[in-house]
Amino acid sequence: MGSSKRTPLLVALAAVVAGYLFFRADSFWGVISSGLIVLWAAVGLLPVMDGGWRFKTGFVTVVFALTCIVLWPTVNSLSGGKAHCPAYLTDNITFGIAPGLDLRGGLRLVYSVEVDEAIRDKRDHFADEMRRELATVYGISSGTDVMTRDQMSKLEAKVHVSTPETEYIRVKFVDPADVSKLDDRFQKKFATELTQVRSNGPGEVSYKVRSEVESQIRERAVNQAKETVSRRVDELGLREASVTTRDEDIIIEVPGENQKVFEEIKDIIRRTARLEFKMVDDPSDFFKNKEEAIPEGEGISVYPENAPDGVGKSVPTHYARIVKQEHETIAQSLHRLKKWVATLHVPDDHQVGYQELTEYDPDSGRTTEIGWRTYYLFARAEVTGDYITDAQVSQEQNQGLGNYYVALTFSPAGADRFEQVTGANVKRRFAIILDDIIDSAPVINQKIGGGHASITMGAGDPEVQLANARKLELVLRSGALPAPITPSNESLIGPSLGRDAIGQGIKGMLVGSGLVLLFMVIYYHKSGVIADVAVVFNLLLQLAILASFGATMTLPGIAGLALTIGMSVDANVLINERIREELRAGRTPRAAVDAGYNKAFSSILDGHVTVFISGLILAQYGSGPVKGFAVTLIVGIVASLFTGVFCTRLAFDYWVRGNKAKRVSVGGGH
Repeated sequence: MGSSKRTPLLVALAAVVAGYLFFRADSFWGVISSGLIVLWAAVGLLPVMDGGWRFKTGFVTVVFALTCIVLWPTVNSLSGGKAHCPAYLTDNITFGIAPGLDLRGGLRLVYSVEVDEAIRDKRDHFADEMRRELATVYGISSGTDVMTRDQMSKLEAKVHVSTPETEYIRVKFVDPADVSKLDDRFQKKFATELTQVRSNGPGEVSYKVRSEVESQIRERAVNQAKETVSRRVDELGLREASVTTRDEDIIIEVPGENQKVFEEIKDIIRRTARLEFKMVDDPSDFFKNKEEAIPEGEGISVYPENAPDGVGKSVPTHYARIVKQEHETIAQSLHRLKKWVATLHVPDDHQVGYQELTEYDPDSGRTTEIGWRTYYLFARAEVTGDYITDAQVSQEQNQGLGNYYVALTFSPAGADRFEQVTGANVKRRFAIILDDIIDSAPVINQKIGGGHASITMGAGDPEVQLANARKLELVLRSGALPAPITPSNESLIGPSLGRDAIGQGIKGMLVGSGLVLLFMVIYYHKSGVIADVAVVFNLLLQLAILASFGATMTLPGIAGLALTIGMSVDANVLINERIREELRAGRTPRAAVDAGYNKAFSSILDGHVTVFISGLILAQYGSGPVKGFAVTLIVGIVASLFTGVFCTRLAFDYWVRGNKAKRVSVGGGH
């Protein structure tokens, strides 16, 4: 059966598929697909050329129609609604091209990831593992359950595991002969991540995190920080923002000009959201007799209190407190308190935690920050935010006041861990620490199962509580940063500069492209017109593909578009010149077109492939504007091959076969 006989059957089949999609479609794209198939079938009924040409022309027509559909909402948005896009399209096509920071203006933030903190976290994890292994060797614990405070005290009486520097762990035995307990099994367990180094004395063994492991931790910390910041940006609904990395820096670019939004963004991004649950070491009474070490005039005092220490037991203990002075902020008072604590000798397996003190005025509904107090904590975190799978803002009803809190849900492993820790420390204080600040230190009344906990927002203005709760919910849901980040650079680009950049960039692109298109018409006549139409189609196709990815257009992106227009024209120049040569050799128009495309294709493919490879390399190793340029270039190369070779060939085939032209207008006397 010939192609002409198969065409009605294909058209009929396409109509059936289109009708099925239209009536059964429950989505926007189902309806669009049915319409495009109908369009394809309609082109298949054209009473010209053969079935293969009609099939290809139908495909190009469908691609062009889909390109227009995808770009319509973007054009309407950028033109301020002048494109009159139907609401049906704007409601369902949620993606599009957004102007980048250099075009629209906005905020550019650069944060440095404190990767040393991530290394210290990993080092502390290894130190905890060593303590559990040694406790098992000494028969103090089974090694599977959470070590109790008594077990830790027994282990400390035999061996002290310390972390004197960022990459080092020191194991010092009370009895030097016990160093033999670090047998081959113990050494093999840590051999992959740690290497043994020279010790300073008898009964002492030191380990160092391997350099390759340290490099992996650094790289992972930066990548995880980028992913976490990206999730926070997405949760804020800032899809136009871009997040990239450069060495150990994270670069966030947010187009716009709303200063209030910028401040909220900075507040959300810089929050580490490191959530830790640590036990309070009340029996040690670290701050007892520390009044003598307090300088005069600092406003620091030491107060006694009774603290629970197990079921039916309590111990006297002390804590330090500082009152905020009139001339300073609450952060400055915390800095003074930390500066004084730094003069005290805190063992490396302990730390001092800080909780903000406030006063609530029920008449005005305001909360006043008055100072800080300390807690003496075990440095090891019993539970961390890594175990959290969900966080939700909730409100409690207490005597008519609805205080807000964030309800936490732990993973199954986290729920088991939380239950073990709370079960082993009933009637002891448990500090909940967020970003190195103690949120609260409640007493564990009973074993807590079910995998749930909460962080209260305190008393005060309900609106402020709700805002703080929502911010905390966002950062906890998006995940904690693997290491703190510190701002290293901030720049604000005004919208007027962006508008100037748009005007100059588009003007340069239009003038350059216009001159190229004009040259093609003058030099190649009708063949130049075909090339120009293909170039315009290439530009629209590139923009549609970028819009479908939700791309952000920048000045380098515009440069990439201009470059690919030149590449597309270059392909048509090669084809037209080949056709000229064949015509000079005396070939018929149809034979000249066939030979021109066949002989020029290898050169066109070579040129496009080399540029494509260059674009891939730039996209892989570049960042920011360079990466934007590379992505635009890659998309343009693919579109150029399609429009410059496939689409123009259809036009030439119709010209010399369907229209049976006696001559081909390619300039140069032809």
